[in-house]
Amino acid sequence: MRVHIETYGCTRNKADAEMMEALLLRAGYEVVDLDSADYVIMNTCAVKDPTEKHMARRIKELLDSGKRVIVTGCLPHVNPSAIDERVSGILGVKSIDRIIGAIELAERGEKLINVEGWRERSIDKLEIPRVWKKGVIFVVPISEGCLNACTYCATRFARGVLKSYKPGLIVKWVKEAVAKGYKEIQLSSEDTGCYGFDIGTNLARLLDEITSIEGEFRIRVGMMNPNNAVKVLDELIEAYKDNKIYNFLHLPVQSGDNEILKRMGRPYTVEEFEEIVREFRKHIKDLNLNTDIIVGFPGESEEAFQNTVELIKRVRPDKINVSRFSPRPGTVAARMKDQIVGWRVKERSRYLHRLRLSISYEINRRYLGREMEVLTHGEGKKGGIEGRTMNYKDIILPEAPVGEFVKVKVTKTTSTYLLGELVD
Repeated sequence: MRVHIETYGCTRNKADAEMMEALLLRAGYEVVDLDSADYVIMNTCAVKDPTEKHMARRIKELLDSGKRVIVTGCLPHVNPSAIDERVSGILGVKSIDRIIGAIELAERGEKLINVEGWRERSIDKLEIPRVWKKGVIFVVPISEGCLNACTYCATRFARGVLKSYKPGLIVKWVKEAVAKGYKEIQLSSEDTGCYGFDIGTNLARLLDEITSIEGEFRIRVGMMNPNNAVKVLDELIEAYKDNKIYNFLHLPVQSGDNEILKRMGRPYTVEEFEEIVREFRKHIKDLNLNTDIIVGFPGESEEAFQNTVELIKRVRPDKINVSRFSPRPGTVAARMKDQIVGWRVKERSRYLHRLRLSISYEINRRYLGREMEVLTHGEGKKGGIEGRTMNYKDIILPEAPVGEFVKVKVTKTTSTYLLGELVD
């Protein structure tokens, strides 16, 4: 039996895909390209309405082309009605270990629909085998679910409340990845900031264990919410001082207005967000700060939007992921009455996009002429060899060995990436 896996969304989904692939190979299936596949596993994302619509269209395309499709990922939890009824099986994120059973049932003309929530079933995914893909980067999930209850978020319907994986298992996976030659370890979670709160530990202690592993590698810490990061701030900054950790912080603020943050169910203030940023910048050189903003949240007045603009001008993040609010089924925010008209949301989104490009360009210009250490990842989408500086800035080189730490001089900058050349 020949199977193709098509994965969308976050690094968690990519790790889930590697687990399913390992289970398929262990059971004797072939994992092949799309054209030669008998079955396609659609590992879906449903974080935004446009993404969900794309998932639904893609499932239909595959079915219309004659493929047999099994849907996994977040879409079955968030909006199962968007899934074409012709699919051969549906598995939720807690049921990926049942992929073999889903195919076997489909072969007998039956359909496995298993979309268990976090209350019904909890599996430790680090105990599921993984395939070792060729490359520089290895994703290690450290937990699933979160402790927040954001009024706009549908992902929590799929991933549930926090389940932290055992530190020993995480360290074991990192050790094995480093031994196999991976140079970048990406720690993945819905919210790395609350890691360990349910099992009596925290992210800083986990980082200390990982950085003590022998070998030359770098750690990219995934997104952390401000209300959880602040609880372990001093320990976290101390852990970040280790040179194995990229000087990279993904800290989503979502709005620069405290009233909107309350409506979003975000349990922190703008002032607390700024305090975390100040402390990190005080102790971590060349911090690459990424944040997220949702524009057009219900009730966002012009004054509230301007508060967000002023926050961005004060904080000046290296990168801002700007999203237009889209109501997700089953969320509190989808039922709020004071929705913002679409044209105004687009207008605000475009303004913030222009502002972020301007700030990012000004920040990146400071790197012009600097010599920096870079980990090369491989062939870039823009040509050349793509790599990451030690504060996780994207850099393009005309040529370089792949999977190596190299010394580079920055020769040109844009608002989204740097360009450089090898230094002898």
